[in-house]
Amino acid sequence: MLLKNARQRWIGFGVTIIILIVLMSISIVYGYTNTTWQISFNAFTNFDGSTEHIVIRTVRLPRALIAAAVGASLAIAGVLMQALTKNPLSSPDILGVNAGAALTVVIAITIFGVSNLQLFTWVSFIGAAIAAISVYMIGSVGRDGLTPMKLTLAGAAMTAMIASLTQGLLVSNEALLDQVLFWLAGSVAGRSLDNLVAVLPYLVLGWVLAQLVSGKMNVFSMGEDVAKGLGLNTAILKITIGIIIVLLAGGSVAVAGPIGFIGIVIPHVTRFIVGIDHRWLIPYAALNGAILLIAADIASRYILMPQEVPVGVMTAIIGTPFFIYIARKGFNKG
Repeated sequence: MLLKNARQRWIGFGVTIIILIVLMSISIVYGYTNTTWQISFNAFTNFDGSTEHIVIRTVRLPRALIAAAVGASLAIAGVLMQALTKNPLSSPDILGVNAGAALTVVIAITIFGVSNLQLFTWVSFIGAAIAAISVYMIGSVGRDGLTPMKLTLAGAAMTAMIASLTQGLLVSNEALLDQVLFWLAGSVAGRSLDNLVAVLPYLVLGWVLAQLVSGKMNVFSMGEDVAKGLGLNTAILKITIGIIIVLLAGGSVAVAGPIGFIGIVIPHVTRFIVGIDHRWLIPYAALNGAILLIAADIASRYILMPQEVPVGVMTAIIGTPFFIYIARKGFNKG
């Protein structure tokens, strides 16, 4: 279903926005607390302090907004990582970026007792950056340099090591285990608007920068030698993309934990819709990522109601078969 011209793409973009708005509305209206569309509308136009109105305004609205922001951020990060590494399996969770951000947050909580939202954000950025640089360096070791297979293996190894360290820290501090474990599974439940506000400036900066470099990404995608021949400073572009990925992945982990598979599923689905032009691919991926995460969050409320499944579990259920398909397809070509 490739949208080939600008008119089709603009129409598709509008339809995608409508789908996102509808899903966000459903997320606000439906859940464990029984509410209706009329009650939800009144919560914003005629707030009366009732339990239903409080739940809608302080629980469900932040949840929908956070899911949209995180889904969009992880999807854009996945697009940039796949273009940068020429690896169809690249995404913040597969290459250990999310895990690195999560580890540093757990260290901040368990060892240093950090609870400040702004500090969480910066700690998450540091962890994401360290993990990304480490995986890139490990994947580049050897005579043949960086390859998709080596990068994926390095990411898997780094993720496994970081996960072990994270679990070890939690076992040594059982008092925080229950509090942190749900967050580590990836969840947008129980978050307030303050959590989103703390990271939103960095996420918005990442979105804007990603769109600004989208034209250069098209040139870079033709090959690094060709890009250099056309006058593109590939070193600066790579550094810029790395900073954007850290902003988006680190900010997402700070507010919602390490949610997986959005960054690998959405870029491939979006290329099927709009092709490889990053000027369209990035904004479409942002909307599709938001849609997928909100839809997964809605589904997570009903599987074990009245209890909830962390949304990270839902995205893993969706993403794992897709990951296996891409892995077989991508590496069989190699």
